[in-house]
Amino acid sequence: MLSRVAERLYWMGRYLERAEGTARNINVNTHLLLDLPKGTAFGWEPLIFITGGEELFFRHYRDAGQQNALEFMLADPRNPSSIGSSLQQARENLRTLRDVVPREAWEKLNHLHRYANDHYEQAIAGRSRFPFLTQIIDDCQLITGLLTGTMSHDEAYEFVRTGRNLERADMTTRIIDVRSASLLPKHTGDLAPFANIQWMSVLKSLSAYQMYRRQVHVRVSGAEVLRFLFQDAGFPRSVYHCLGEMQQSLNALPRNEVPRRYVVRLKRQVSEAIVQHLAHEGLHEFIDSLQVALGKLHDRIRATYFLTEVPAPKSRSLAA
Repeated sequence: MLSRVAERLYWMGRYLERAEGTARNINVNTHLLLDLPKGTAFGWEPLIFITGGEELFFRHYRDAGQQNALEFMLADPRNPSSIGSSLQQARENLRTLRDVVPREAWEKLNHLHRYANDHYEQAIAGRSRFPFLTQIIDDCQLITGLLTGTMSHDEAYEFVRTGRNLERADMTTRIIDVRSASLLPKHTGDLAPFANIQWMSVLKSLSAYQMYRRQVHVRVSGAEVLRFLFQDAGFPRSVYHCLGEMQQSLNALPRNEVPRRYVVRLKRQVSEAIVQHLAHEGLHEFIDSLQVALGKLHDRIRATYFLTEVPAPKSRSLAA
């Protein structure tokens, strides 16, 4: 397979996953703000930090109010992690691969791109925001399902799968990091009962709440949420599961020794973490180390399979 084809497939998978994750985060944050008591110091700024775009945001906006934050995350072309930028990049990558990817996936992504462009203004203003975001999520999942169900599971598919799971693992660590850092104080008082609401928002940001309750069988607690989202082998958005998916994909690719060995080492790091301790201290440092490791994994995949002289697509910190 040509290196540039592999790279575009990989980035298409990443950008499609990024658009879906951003839409889910905005949706959950909107509902969380309705559940928390009036006057609680919690707003839209955490979502900007989740995308890693805080420096870019404050370069162009004066405050992180709802209007500015939504414009930045939904449609700002200067933000490579906005839904608009992600869909545009995914579409552009897929446009050049129409002989590799099933036509139905291209048609659906092209339709989604047009739909999003036609409805950003209403979503930012608050009109039809929920159905708009739901449509983004549903169509991204539909495209992922189309690729899984109609694309030959050969090397081309494994590059899409690798990109999707690397982006998904990165998004999971970012959501845990920012959401847990902004949790309400764990002392007795009027706000203490709302801590569980925010841990639930962590799960809901990853569509993990129902599967958590099915697997854990106890009330939502910080330590159990961290264990589930870091180490559960069966949940598709846990860090450990994403790494396992990448390992399987790399096993099917040639010249895989360097990136595959790195994935195995990273899986061990995640599985051996003592999450009960992380719930009290050291969580941010642990997540920092994971995000650095995911960036290095991306570098190893790029060095192994992609042409280094071809400029990498615009992205946040995991891009070259």
